[in-house]
Amino acid sequence: MRRPLEQPRMTRVHIPIHRRWGDLDALGHVNNTSMLKLLEEARLRAFWRSEDPADQAPTAVFDADVLEGGGAVATLIARQEIEYLKPVPYGHKPLDVQLWLGRIGGSSAEVCYEVFSPAGGEPQELYARASAVVVLVDTASGRPTRLPAAVRDAWAPYVEEPIAFGRR
Repeated sequence: MRRPLEQPRMTRVHIPIHRRWGDLDALGHVNNTSMLKLLEEARLRAFWRSEDPADQAPTAVFDADVLEGGGAVATLIARQEIEYLKPVPYGHKPLDVQLWLGRIGGSSAEVCYEVFSPAGGEPQELYARASAVVVLVDTASGRPTRLPAAVRDAWAPYVEEPIAFGRR
């Protein structure tokens, strides 16, 4: 059963993501391919440690050394799906991208997203729902590797029902 939008969700990470003018299409709203980039940015901010721990999501478990070629593991996207509910207009305030985990598997996790209008503007509008299956891989072999216990522990409080896409 889905909770009403007014009720706060305690198992979600809120990531503010700014739209860029270049994200817009000819009709003046965020292009579908730009939405993938916005979700990617939200995912990186949610799961990668920051240089400033005060500016870090509680789900941040990966170091940036993978991005610099020094890590033993990396994350790859195995599947993505987006359901667009309303056009996303341009605006100066950041979108409120809410993330949670729909499932944690052996070497993968389903990351769920809901993209809302900026926080503070009530009621918030829900623009899109999305999910991505992220797989942890060993960079030397390219093969999936098990999620470490520390990752599972950090992510466990953020497991919620996965998205039930409505427009299939």
